[in-house]
Amino acid sequence: MRLSLISAAAVAALVGYGSTIALVIAAAQALGASPAQTTSWIFAICLAKALGSALLSGWTRIPVVLAWSTPGAALIAACQGLNMAEGVAAFIAAGLLILATGLFRPLGKLIGMIPPALAAAMLSGVLLPFCLKVPLQAAALPGLALPIILTFALVRLWNPSFAVLAALAAGLGLTFVGGTPLPSGPFPLPQLTFIAPQFTAAALIGLGLPLYLVTMASQNLPGFAVLRGAGYEPPVTPALRVTGAISAVAALFGAHTINMAAITAAICLSEDVHPDRSQRWKVALAYAAVWLGLGLFGPVILASLAALPAELIATVAGLALISPLMGALGAAFTDPEARFPSAVTLMVAASGVSAYGIGGAFWGLLAGIAVSLLDRLRRA
Repeated sequence: MRLSLISAAAVAALVGYGSTIALVIAAAQALGASPAQTTSWIFAICLAKALGSALLSGWTRIPVVLAWSTPGAALIAACQGLNMAEGVAAFIAAGLLILATGLFRPLGKLIGMIPPALAAAMLSGVLLPFCLKVPLQAAALPGLALPIILTFALVRLWNPSFAVLAALAAGLGLTFVGGTPLPSGPFPLPQLTFIAPQFTAAALIGLGLPLYLVTMASQNLPGFAVLRGAGYEPPVTPALRVTGAISAVAALFGAHTINMAAITAAICLSEDVHPDRSQRWKVALAYAAVWLGLGLFGPVILASLAALPAELIATVAGLALISPLMGALGAAFTDPEARFPSAVTLMVAASGVSAYGIGGAFWGLLAGIAVSLLDRLRRA
């Protein structure tokens, strides 16, 4: 295998892992996951990404690389009142809905009826509270937060893809150089922990449905677009079926949804990876191998991150979500006629309001749809 295939795969996997692992840990904490469940979550989702990437690429001979749902992790981290068993139920529901979208065209058409601007506004409302924590942490703990923010800002000038990874590395350096002891081994191999799902309305409607929507709108659709932009015809139906089925199974071990990669996929699709486009699919095999390795080293990585102060994790997570927030806000307010419904959606989703055990993301989308329908009646 060409060295360029391996290097591109390694860079893409490390960027994807390092830039958002803090957010996944925050999601696990929000659901009250135990250390064993958190380890299982990370291991299961790494295995799911490795299996799905290798399977889809080998099947289609197209460089299909998968990622975990970063906006989905933010959505989970923002939820309140749910436990890990309910979270698993929501993850299963989201995976099955993705699978159903690949199996039944009418479902895809029904989801397509939701205005894209409102879906983007809902995502903006989920992401905004995390990004607002960055200046708050900078004011509260300037000695810890400001060096991380400065590192992010400087590295972003050179290469935006590495900015969050560099910020996380700076945080680790500040923590351990400051006197925090390094985690000591030996570290066992990670194990998958079965978690029995607990199906409740709050889990399915308040988390499962929004998780499905943000994964489809902000991850799968851009991922397909990146492939199309690189000159490949994206395997939409196979990808939805495979990622949905794998997500539903991996959810039983704590993992949230996997989906098409966008930013990391771009790293794997350039001509530098392989001059022959017909052979470029092999990068996904190397990508899968790297994710398998990251999964096996999960206990070491999680032990290191567990030593980080919660404020540092919040700062890194907020920095990681600035770029998705920018994209979501742009999509939410591009259409002048959709701006008011989008503003209502964002406001309700960002408020964190909860009613009947169902979180603000769902109510924000519902409020935006209601206002949008009223606007249409007025214009009719």
